[in-house]
Amino acid sequence: MRTSGTNLEHARAHNRRVIIEAIRLHGELTRAELARLTALTPQTVSNIVAELQQADILSSHLPRKASGRGQPAIPITLNPASAWSIGIHLDHQTLLIVLVDLTGEIHFRRLMMVQKPQPGATLKLIVAVVDEIKQQLGAQWRKVLGIGVVMPGPFGVEGISSEGPTTLHGWEHIDVEAHLTQATGLPVTLENDATVAAIGERFHGIARQLNSFIYLYIGTGLGAGIFTDGHIYTGHAHNAGEVGHVVVQPNGRPCYCGNHGCLERYVSLQAAYEHCGLDPMTALPDDLLRIDPLLFDSWIETMLPPLRQAINMLECIFDAEMVVIGGMIPQPLLEKILRRLAPLHQSVRGRYLDDMRVKIGMTGSDTAALGAAALPIFDEFNPQYQVLLK
Repeated sequence: MRTSGTNLEHARAHNRRVIIEAIRLHGELTRAELARLTALTPQTVSNIVAELQQADILSSHLPRKASGRGQPAIPITLNPASAWSIGIHLDHQTLLIVLVDLTGEIHFRRLMMVQKPQPGATLKLIVAVVDEIKQQLGAQWRKVLGIGVVMPGPFGVEGISSEGPTTLHGWEHIDVEAHLTQATGLPVTLENDATVAAIGERFHGIARQLNSFIYLYIGTGLGAGIFTDGHIYTGHAHNAGEVGHVVVQPNGRPCYCGNHGCLERYVSLQAAYEHCGLDPMTALPDDLLRIDPLLFDSWIETMLPPLRQAINMLECIFDAEMVVIGGMIPQPLLEKILRRLAPLHQSVRGRYLDDMRVKIGMTGSDTAALGAAALPIFDEFNPQYQVLLK
């Protein structure tokens, strides 16, 4: 994938992001390689690299061995400790808080059980843990870009948000962003789990080289994160990708939203727990690893037809390069599902092999928190193409 820069003076901020993005994707590049990859002039690249080195965002390394005449090339990499970010994932059972560096490596992780969390006590707990991180970082605290928070969506949708196992009751009118910004002094961004998982996959997973993809997030419910032309699409009220409430079986299983036959009543951890005889209010994803494998296999048979239908719809609507499936479901179980997913329905992506159309993304309990931590980094360093239109 090639990210092009522009030599217009007013787009300097864009060009800085393009340089950072190119190095992030390739790991290590020389100035000459950066110029070729970004279509920027060597002088522009040299000036921006010098500026970013001065800001401690980029680091120089030992020169490569010269292959011909001239000076040996000096490779440039990101400095992981030049920026930090905090990710918070809150659902109806757990609170996970992580601190990551610019490359996504975790330096602090705290997992807490919080059955049916209430706003007052939970926000107080979050602030206390953030204060602990602040003490750990010391002088490095000034390099923290912000806090990303992920909570179950949809947000502000009457009926759909007020019922069901994914809902955090009592949080409907709580301004989480304002409260945490005031308490910590850091910018705070709130998104739903599927959106932040997609951003995490774009930064740290198999979607690093993709400009357009759909991340299908299997959590307690089901959602999709949508990446188009290098940008995340969130919709008018940050509810884009609520595919869990697409009706796939008219007159099918009753859903908490009031409809019948919603996709997440077949494809979600909630659906798996119910089928396998686990209590959805207390079960954790890893509990599915300890049940009779034949019981889980029988659930797979019930969810494959609606999952294929969902992939068909997503491909036809978005024509994305790939559908990435991940979330909180344990990876061995997700691998089981994908081994039995073929054949997929024909779509606009139908001429590609099935294993090119759908791949496994990041899975496990840290997926959403890492995505949340990527939110401030994404906002700070992702190339903003809109600047070219100004």
